[in-house]
Amino acid sequence: TTFTNAQREAAMSESLIRQREDLPDGLLVKLAGDIDFSRAPELRAELIEILQTPRARLIIDVADVGYMDSSGLATLVEALQIQRKRGQKMVLCRLNPKVRGIFEIARLDAIFTLADDVEKAKTA
Repeated sequence: TTFTNAQREAAMSESLIRQREDLPDGLLVKLAGDIDFSRAPELRAELIEILQTPRARLIIDVADVGYMDSSGLATLVEALQIQRKRGQKMVLCRLNPKVRGIFEIARLDAIFTLADDVEKAKTA
């Protein structure tokens, strides 16, 4: 698919966080798009803003994230550290095989709580 510059700019200006849903014990955040060196600072700023309000559970749905590099991983590690310092949970769910592979190569699958779907993430 070929995109015009205007379409590419519109996609780039769209937030990586596409949806927020309050849960009884926290928040579900749905991400979409590629999380790379150019977009990770934006995601970090959005997550830091979300984490200003302490929540017992933060679920991050990454089903619509096609690619994530080490800067994206670092952003999620930082959010996880903030949650853990507070004694709160963070769960990543619905990782596609490519993104899950990145977590496995970095051995972060042993550090993060990963769930196959949102329902399992709510009880993980």
